[in-house]
Amino acid sequence: MLFSSIKYLIFFPTVALAYFILPQKIRWLWLLIASYFFYMVWNPKYAILLASTTLVTYLAGILIDRAKKLEDEKKSKLIQKLIIATSLIFNFGILFLFKYYNFFTGSLTRLLSLLNISVSITRFDYLLPVGISFYTFQAISYVIDVYRGDVKVEKHLGKYSLFVSFFPTLLSGPIQKSKDFLHQFDEKHHFDYDRIKGGLYLIFWGLFQKLMVADRVAILVNTVYSTPGKYKGFEIIIATVLYGFQIYCDFSSYSDIARGSAEILGFRVTKNFNQPYFSKSIKDFWRNWHISLSTWFRDYLYFPLGGSRKGKYRTYINLMIVFLISGLWHGSAFNFIIWGGLHGLYQIIGYVTKNARTKIINILRIKTEVFSYRLFRVLTTFILIDFAWLFFRASSFSSALLLIKNSFYFNPWIFTDGSIYKLGLDAKEFTVAILSIGIIFIIDLLQRRKDVRSLLSNQNLIFRWIFYLVFIVGLMIFGMYGPSYSQQQFIYFQF
Repeated sequence: MLFSSIKYLIFFPTVALAYFILPQKIRWLWLLIASYFFYMVWNPKYAILLASTTLVTYLAGILIDRAKKLEDEKKSKLIQKLIIATSLIFNFGILFLFKYYNFFTGSLTRLLSLLNISVSITRFDYLLPVGISFYTFQAISYVIDVYRGDVKVEKHLGKYSLFVSFFPTLLSGPIQKSKDFLHQFDEKHHFDYDRIKGGLYLIFWGLFQKLMVADRVAILVNTVYSTPGKYKGFEIIIATVLYGFQIYCDFSSYSDIARGSAEILGFRVTKNFNQPYFSKSIKDFWRNWHISLSTWFRDYLYFPLGGSRKGKYRTYINLMIVFLISGLWHGSAFNFIIWGGLHGLYQIIGYVTKNARTKIINILRIKTEVFSYRLFRVLTTFILIDFAWLFFRASSFSSALLLIKNSFYFNPWIFTDGSIYKLGLDAKEFTVAILSIGIIFIIDLLQRRKDVRSLLSNQNLIFRWIFYLVFIVGLMIFGMYGPSYSQQQFIYFQF
């Protein structure tokens, strides 16, 4: 059930209306039923995996809490470590089996074949359960938080199950921390006009990003990347740049619709994006891109590895480990690992060259507070990010290398001879895509200065309703839908 589908347009208002009508004490049960129904629309049998992860991490939290009360401190710590280790092995084991087993066994088979060793390993031919990476990380973070003492154990199995399976965030996040989100299921949420209006703003803005940009430019990107040997030069560059906007608008749209849906019900969900393409460095980019995942890796991997507390060389190693695993989290293929490795390498180079860059700036007397310098940094950062996206989007490592090779071809005439409109989007569709990206650029720019939702809410009633009507009609006219349109899933569903 896609957020941008008619099914969700029926499902969510039904869930929200019933939620506010039902008594407070059973609202959690209604949301839990709705969440499992939402998940089972994709594949009913995989709800067993969701329930298994929920039950194992719930019991782990209970047992860790009991172990903490033992008088023998040494025995208490040992039992806690055994419990958390068992929980991690179980949950990461399921994730490995469905997502990484074929990748690692295939890599091992190829490696052994180079040594003239022939082995046959049975493949695990089951579809990847949608959302498994997200709800697994969320559930694991709860167990770790209980172990660390950062959050009290949740003894209500139903409410904990809802924490893991809450439908707006279930399939692609944002990944919620238990200390920020779990207690919200005990709060009383009343029907609030301003809150619902704010939630609807987020939902419609998410639909704009998805239908006007992400699904539209996906046609051009898919055309070029599906046959990498056919296109050259600016054709590849255009597709790669547009993919940067596709993945941003696609994932940001999901996060905004998830936040908006949760906000209407009265829940506060982590903001996942903060104008990432205005970042002035790769480090800054990761503070603003997929915030819930980057903070998860920071809190549960980077800091436990030692962070930056054990010297610069250990810091570099820790950074590279985090980004390589982040790449692997996104997909079981070498091109994803390379994508993560590039981002780790970018940051390490940034640290290593920091003093040299400062000296050059001082020698050349470059003004660092002016617009031109900030623009240079933003553009440089975007180029580095977009180059890495090429590996992320390519179907394989060899395809990525072919795309890079073919991009070194000078063919600027495609902008004048009409060839640019033979990449999947005609002149009208291409123009709409560019204008829509321009609107998102303007909104992101305004958002850096002031909350756009508050800015719109403070306008006069007549202006607001004219804006609403123009926005909705424009979305209906220019949005990507209809009988000839193949609805695109959200990109992060595959992770």
